Amino acid sequence: MTSTALKTQRVLARSAQAAVAAAAVVDVFRAVAVRDHYLHHTGDSLHRSGFMSTVFLNLMTLAIVLFLVWLARSRRKAQELTPRASVPSRGWTIGAWFIPVVNLFVPRRLVLDIGRASSLSWEEERDTALVNLWWVAWVAHALVLVVAGRVAQGSMAFLVVAEALMIAAAVLIGLVIERITVLQSVAFGAAVPVAPQTQT
Repeated sequence: MTSTALKTQRVLARSAQAAVAAAAVVDVFRAVAVRDHYLHHTGDSLHRSGFMSTVFLNLMTLAIVLFLVWLARSRRKAQELTPRASVPSRGWTIGAWFIPVVNLFVPRRLVLDIGRASSLSWEEERDTALVNLWWVAWVAHALVLVVAGRVAQGSMAFLVVAEALMIAAAVLIGLVIERITVLQSVAFGAAVPVAPQTQT
């Protein structure tokens, strides 16, 4: 793999991390604005909640797209590094995130498979724990939102828990992205022979 391709992957990883972080931070302000409108219906609160929701939706869409592009490219690189590894297909790598119920379990396994196939330096206990912590935070965030919407809409306690989980999930997926990107960069760096220099 060329140095340009490795650099492109690192730029993509950084972009995905930045978009995820931005979406998580904006989600805090969105949640506060929506709660404020729920408790005090005014024209200003409607405007703020609508504006923050739009900004969050755009950022989250960008984060999802960048993350899935990064994940698909990482899957391809993992397959190049370990052809016989159990690596998911490109379609399944992306499609599994959009299938109800399946998206509660399968994406975690996909990320683990890609990580394991990326390098012999994958540390099973530590790296698997990192992926598991991210997934628990992400799924718990979604479940708290569902419960809060049905039984405690406008609850500050639920809002704090949900947003804490959102921030935690954003930080953890940033670390997962970093880990897999670094492993692949090192693996390809070791696999690509250095061209001999000509003496003048």
